[in-house]
Amino acid sequence: MVPILTVFTPTYNRAYTLHLCYESLQRQSCKDFIWLIVDDGSTDNTRELVASWQAAGLVLIEYCYQENQGMHGAHNTAYEHIKTELNVCIDSDDYMADDAVEKIVQFWKKHGSSQFAGIVGLDASPNGELIGTGLPDHVQSSTLGDLYEKHGVQGDKKLVYLSELTSKVPPYPIFPGEKYCPLSYKYVLIDQERPLLIMNEVLCHVEYMPDGSSLNMIKQYRNNPRGFAFFRKAAMVHAPSYKQRLREAVHYVSSSLIMKNKRFIYESPCKWTTLLASPFGALLYLYIQKTGRATVKR
Repeated sequence: MVPILTVFTPTYNRAYTLHLCYESLQRQSCKDFIWLIVDDGSTDNTRELVASWQAAGLVLIEYCYQENQGMHGAHNTAYEHIKTELNVCIDSDDYMADDAVEKIVQFWKKHGSSQFAGIVGLDASPNGELIGTGLPDHVQSSTLGDLYEKHGVQGDKKLVYLSELTSKVPPYPIFPGEKYCPLSYKYVLIDQERPLLIMNEVLCHVEYMPDGSSLNMIKQYRNNPRGFAFFRKAAMVHAPSYKQRLREAVHYVSSSLIMKNKRFIYESPCKWTTLLASPFGALLYLYIQKTGRATVKR
């Protein structure tokens, strides 16, 4: 019988911390899940470690190895392999709350339907402190964009998606020489399909590692301008407010300058907004360049 939930974990040289997720999955009060590990070209002992866990048989594990493509490439591979109704990403330096699978499965069975894209829950630090704010109690469902823009939600949240939707929307683009495209690209597209059910429960414990993408965003920004510019164009089109559209345009201009694309206004889906954003985007570009040089000097 196919489980209802896939917990997928993209990983790259994280054998030293991956055990935290594994141990949390062993502790789950509900076993109605499969753990899909996408090894994005690790050169450490990740393969051998996962093989030992598979042999132990305590958690149902599917392992997939690929040449390094970056986080978004690993997500593409995960979505190609998922066969369950729901899926949730738990990063290689994070771990699930002990009753997270049970809460997800019960909540979806009680409230879920084809009207919804999935569930949005909470992230917390290892000591239990919420990441950002809680979710609005007076709202049953919302798109992710509206949660942040209209309801004032802050901080990362845990997203449990209907697998038919993560497969339906286009994959992340792979640009030669780049290893990152914002994961929000798919989330923005799914927002256009259906809202998420709101569940004010902690599903995941998050610790931002020194080598994690969240704390290296300036470096990611400089090294992956095509991926960022691609995302900003989609974000402009689907922005929930003009303020947000202008903000996305500023970032689009900055990334376009980094990649030396002189046709960025012509290629923008919101040309007048991009023209208005250009001076601010140029200032952001200068800031990113200055910050990058300062980082190299240190």
